[in-house]
Amino acid sequence: MSTAQEPTTEPAAQVAVVLDCCATDDARAVLEALRASFPADPSAKVNPHDTEETVWTATFDVSRTLGLAGPARLTAPVTVTAQGGYRAVDRLREGLAEAFAVRVVGTASGDQEKETQLRLENL
Repeated sequence: MSTAQEPTTEPAAQVAVVLDCCATDDARAVLEALRASFPADPSAKVNPHDTEETVWTATFDVSRTLGLAGPARLTAPVTVTAQGGYRAVDRLREGLAEAFAVRVVGTASGDQEKETQLRLENL
């Protein structure tokens, strides 16, 4: 007897996203825009997990696109840190550009991965 299995995600297609120092509504807007575009880790929550300094985290599989996020509204600019494979981080940035004006404000490159800080503002 065989059972259907979920397709496995290549680690190179996963991007870890961190948002901190922003309003809860802004974090929700960013994460919901990403969820409209890419499959998310089902255990990811749009709730803070750090009580002293609010931080939101999620992991997205950018190997396939679910759809395009429409423009979203922020109450203030938001900084997002994205870490993953080179192409995966670029795909995540492209997905965010459907909902926000995106500017790269910093990048740290490694052998297989990069970490990029993005500044998001309203379109």
